Amino acid sequence: MARFRAGMFGNAWRRVAGIRERCGATVAGAIANQRGHLFVWAPVFFGLGIGAFFGLADEPGAGILGVAAGSLVALIFLGRRAGETAAPLLAAAALVAAGFLGGALRTHLVAAPVLDFRYYGPVEGRVIEVDRSISDALRLTLDRVVLLRVDPDRTPDRVRVSLHGEQGFLDPLPGEIVMMTGHLGPPGGPVEPYGFDFQRLAWFSGIGAVGYTRTPALALAPPAPGEPVAALNRFRMRVAAEVQRILPGQTGAFAAAVMTGDVSGLSRETLDAMRNSNLAHILSISGLHMALVTGFVFMTLRSAFALVPPLALRLPTKKLAAIVALAAAAGYLALSGGNVPTQRAFVMVAVMLVAVLLDLRALTLRAVALAALIVLAWMPEALMGPGFQMSFAATVALVWVFAGLREHRPDWLPRWLNGVFTLVVSSAVAGLATAPFAAAHFNQSASYGLIANLVAVPLVGSLVMPAAVFAACLAPFGLAGLGLVPMGWGIEGVLFVAHHVSALDGAVRYVKQPPPAVLPLLSLGLIWLMLWRGRLRFAGLAAAGLASVLWAGAERPEVLIAGNGALVGVMTPEGRALSRARGHGFIAQSWLENDGRSRDRDAASARGAAMMEDGALTADLGQVRVSALFSPDPSDLARACASAAVVVVNRAVDAVGPCLVLGPDALEQTGTIALSRDGTTVRVRSAAETAGRRLWNASDLRTGRHRPEGADRIEAQLRAALNPVNGAPAQVLAARQ
Repeated sequence: MARFRAGMFGNAWRRVAGIRERCGATVAGAIANQRGHLFVWAPVFFGLGIGAFFGLADEPGAGILGVAAGSLVALIFLGRRAGETAAPLLAAAALVAAGFLGGALRTHLVAAPVLDFRYYGPVEGRVIEVDRSISDALRLTLDRVVLLRVDPDRTPDRVRVSLHGEQGFLDPLPGEIVMMTGHLGPPGGPVEPYGFDFQRLAWFSGIGAVGYTRTPALALAPPAPGEPVAALNRFRMRVAAEVQRILPGQTGAFAAAVMTGDVSGLSRETLDAMRNSNLAHILSISGLHMALVTGFVFMTLRSAFALVPPLALRLPTKKLAAIVALAAAAGYLALSGGNVPTQRAFVMVAVMLVAVLLDLRALTLRAVALAALIVLAWMPEALMGPGFQMSFAATVALVWVFAGLREHRPDWLPRWLNGVFTLVVSSAVAGLATAPFAAAHFNQSASYGLIANLVAVPLVGSLVMPAAVFAACLAPFGLAGLGLVPMGWGIEGVLFVAHHVSALDGAVRYVKQPPPAVLPLLSLGLIWLMLWRGRLRFAGLAAAGLASVLWAGAERPEVLIAGNGALVGVMTPEGRALSRARGHGFIAQSWLENDGRSRDRDAASARGAAMMEDGALTADLGQVRVSALFSPDPSDLARACASAAVVVVNRAVDAVGPCLVLGPDALEQTGTIALSRDGTTVRVRSAAETAGRRLWNASDLRTGRHRPEGADRIEAQLRAALNPVNGAPAQVLAARQ
């Protein structure tokens, strides 16, 4: 019996060893098949580490960061001594750890004071940026901020203020010292669970407070001389003003936007037309513009050198052209204001041009991977934004597709159609690659975007940007108009296309907000498809397909309650019904956009008015009712409380009856609340829960003060009220706490 057992276990052990050996051989073969192609995976694993850091629900403490740092050191040490199979796996794990630590380091390096209370009073600061808000109001970003009776150590480094009402001046210059009487508050969190996190964006932008003024802003002092940044910004504004003088109207505003990054002159109508025709990317100085400018300079100089045989034969003309093109890119970066998309585009172009200087191929996946790695190491937070995702999705897809076309070029295509073929394929590939990211972030898809881009992009590449370069070269001689006038012709053509395409029936399709797992799963699936070598790459299609199924099956919350109690939205078969027709426009617009249906607020408010009962907007969630009451009358509150499990109010009131009363003080701790039915249970999810407790949204982590404990308690009471056990009455929570 003992020999039998020993033999049985020996056979089992040999089978396990055989399976392990075969699996090891399979892994070794798969990695060996990627030899020479492993570097392109570096930004992927580095990005996974960054994504893991930003995906945490709680800010990692010193212990977690210490473990990550120790793991990084150990992985590097082991990787240097590992074999050919283990070394790439250890390097991938090390990149994940490095990305995690890079995100943490960047988060702490940009730390700055954030206003943690509502402020009303004088606001003084230096203008560093001028743009427009979603309501089309002029908006100023200020630094060197001074607030009355606020300690300098608690004063934000930067604030952003929208100018409403009649203003004393409408043309502020960067570098000017201005003063106004304004309302300021901390940057707002997501307007719904898993929504866009403005607090995180503001943290990495250095903005510690946002607000508005309805009184005229006053200019206290002109820009100080001798400040390079202020001088450069003033130069940009002068260039923008001169461009708009020569090219009046929206044509000049468009030209100023693509030359200097100043979009303050563009009207809401123009912006909507460009967005609805999928041409909005032309207004943002990014990879397209940088590539067109540097490509035009590079090709023009190479052609000019070729016309002079002594130079062409004796000098490395290709490298000289690359050096001048790199200088042109740097100048364009400075002139455009150096915003984040332009910085990212400059890094990508610089990598390509340096490859030319080193006699390497410029347009390869390795070059794109290096550019992505530089950007992520420099600004890890860029991974979470649409700009990075869309620009690198388009670039990787274009390089991958054209690499395949080099090997399988259509034999039937006449040579004279090569340019047209390249244009059509480029527009189609870039459009398809960026479409899911644009739909996820902006909740809409342009039905005729490919057609609009096929017409407009050639105009930009062949006329608008070359004319802009000529205008810049002729400007020192006072002849900029010779370049700006033909530039205006091209811009008018682009605007014509944008307005006519956006006016077509069904030009815009609205898309609902995807679940949080969709974009990571979709991205990794497509990356695997394009980067992996071998038949296993088609597994990426399965991941992308699963992401699409999850997106298609996503359900929107039946009830949304704003974080101040002043706005409630209830989903109906016709679309979301809103509790009020005016006010809180950003929240209302975001809800309607995320629903992926009509964005007409008037219609949504009309639906809400039709659902009113005794002055309250009501929603039935199975066996329980939620009411939103905006009447100060105690009798109305008592009547609403008698029939509803939860009553939402927008002012402090005394608790009445057995219902749960949610007021501004309670909701301020939870943020927006989403309610949905899951079978017989009502699921409760708050913006505070999904956003977690991170440096950018938890004041106690930044200041060391006591953490408020109300949010968890409020959510627990809300769940109890909406899911009563044996009809037990819910505990009452007064709005005044």
